[in-house]
Amino acid sequence: MKTAKYYLAAIFAYATWGFFSLVLKPLSGYASVDILFYRIFSCAILMVFITALFKRADLLKAFSDIKALPAKQKRNMLLLNVGGSILLNINWFSFIYVLNHVSIKATSLAYLVCPIITTLLAYWLLHEKLNKIQWAAVALSIIGCLLLSYANIMDMVYGIIIGSSYAAYLVSQRKNIGFDKFITLTFHIVLSALLLLPFYPAYSGRIPGTTTFWVLIEVIALGFTVIPLFLNLYALKGLNSSTVGMLLNINPIIAFAIAALVYLEPISPLQMAAYSIIFLSVIVFNAHYLLKNKQKQMHGRDQPSFGKDSGYSEA
Repeated sequence: MKTAKYYLAAIFAYATWGFFSLVLKPLSGYASVDILFYRIFSCAILMVFITALFKRADLLKAFSDIKALPAKQKRNMLLLNVGGSILLNINWFSFIYVLNHVSIKATSLAYLVCPIITTLLAYWLLHEKLNKIQWAAVALSIIGCLLLSYANIMDMVYGIIIGSSYAAYLVSQRKNIGFDKFITLTFHIVLSALLLLPFYPAYSGRIPGTTTFWVLIEVIALGFTVIPLFLNLYALKGLNSSTVGMLLNINPIIAFAIAALVYLEPISPLQMAAYSIIFLSVIVFNAHYLLKNKQKQMHGRDQPSFGKDSGYSEA
């Protein structure tokens, strides 16, 4: 049960992202780059405000810890965090562009490809071990993705671009340990905002004047960026990258259902079969965790009680 809170954090984060299209689609009339600018700028202001009010002690501790690091570890830490910010920017822009100008299903495919890429990167770079059942789950997921790409190969191309950027972020942040996760996320988002700032005057459009735009941007900033990303980083404290990556499939499964039921995007029997296979792969991949908890519960019930009422006393 020690890992239950990390599973719940990942599940909640990815389930939240599954509903992202509900707040992003109403902004389809705005340029993707404008949505990206205001999303990240809003997140940065919000994170700095929260840090200044509630996390000053953690921030000072982080600075102190960084100063104490050897030169090589400082360099590695800097690469992990700067690289993480760049990967987030690539992921966010490509996701917004594809969702608003290609299709919701294409972004769903991106986050179906992402767990596969994450698992493979974690295996090669982090040497995370998988059992035979988990490799079978990865194979099921690959089959599901291939079925989906059969109908539209360009969706797979977009999916690989979006999925690879987030997979690389997940794997890199698994190695980014030793610092408060909120402070780490604040650094990522503030640096992302600073990286985008020079491009704002040249590439932004007119400042939106509608209340709806700004309300939705703030909802996206807090509810669909800060909270899920923080939960994502928190989950990586207790779960390996491949497990967190496979749980990411929850996101596109929900997004697929919304595309079909809310936005009435056409769904073929082949797509239904593919998503069913991928949903099965998530269950199979995490079956060891469910079985392990069940065995612990059964073992706990079978153990004799040696409390005060049992008449047992140690010699």
